[in-house]
Amino acid sequence: MKVNGYAATAPKAKLTPYSYELGARGSEEVDIKVSYCGLCHSDISMINNDWGMSQYPFVPGHEIIGEVIATGNAVKNVKVGDKVGLGWMASSCMSCEQCMHGDHNLCAKGEATIVGRNGGFADYVRGHWSWAIPLPKGIDMSKAGPLLCGGITVFNPIILAGVKPTDKVGVIGIGGLGHMAIKFLKHWGCEVIAFSSNPNKKKEILNMGASQVINSTAPEELESIIGKLNFILNTTNVTLDWNSYLTALAPKGKFHTVGAVLEPMAIPAFSLMLGEKTVGGSPIGSPALTRTMLDFCERHNIYSEVEEFPMTNVNEAIEHLENGKARFRIVLKNK
Repeated sequence: MKVNGYAATAPKAKLTPYSYELGARGSEEVDIKVSYCGLCHSDISMINNDWGMSQYPFVPGHEIIGEVIATGNAVKNVKVGDKVGLGWMASSCMSCEQCMHGDHNLCAKGEATIVGRNGGFADYVRGHWSWAIPLPKGIDMSKAGPLLCGGITVFNPIILAGVKPTDKVGVIGIGGLGHMAIKFLKHWGCEVIAFSSNPNKKKEILNMGASQVINSTAPEELESIIGKLNFILNTTNVTLDWNSYLTALAPKGKFHTVGAVLEPMAIPAFSLMLGEKTVGGSPIGSPALTRTMLDFCERHNIYSEVEEFPMTNVNEAIEHLENGKARFRIVLKNK
């Protein structure tokens, strides 16, 4: 099958039209006609080869919403005509201990949608049937794309940490990931404290469901919540004063990062030990948890705040995101 997409030919290059063949379809693979695809900061990191694993020509896009148009002869659970989403993962081995326990997202042989594969900035994309997540019938397809990566990335820690509706929680960094975390945690029943360095976002953040916005650059504001939070989710990818947030945790509190901080995180041992606190991290969630998240989103009408661009304006969309102007996620629409 011939595919028309947009690719970077070198690190930090502008995307240009690029055509390629998908080749023979595997027996457990599905082909998806792309209707919408979110633009994520991870796409930019991969375009720039920040993580040292990009291959060029590189076709980004891993927040894909579309329709199954063809299936292999061993595909299960999805059929031609189904509306599905494909996120960061496109395949897992289905036989290792992690896959057999339902943790397909931790499969050592798993394949990411845009690592060694062509992603969703194109008219078609291919993946294993297990990661082609059926969409709830009532979901808004034009806004659902970011849920397949950013959404599940911040939903998974809520489950892993056993967050309770009675908890008081914090979210660091109110951007593409953080604003979704606020919405999830608010509908979970939690009191949500947002940490932001941008005072201009305060009104928006409160409207999303946060009960308080703390200026993360003001030590006196951080001191005002020492020992009060049961759970803190970090969505930033920069080095912060981690001890300030660890001291904001209540005894037995949990600090969880989903931000890809490239430098080692300096975690003081006594800040953990004296309060029996824990630090953790996670990638996206499993296919089963992703389906649960989508059902939760439909039930509570939870979506990202989305700006839509035509797929043909992909470079304009990338520049908009790089300049920090996105409020708060960008979705590309195929014609």
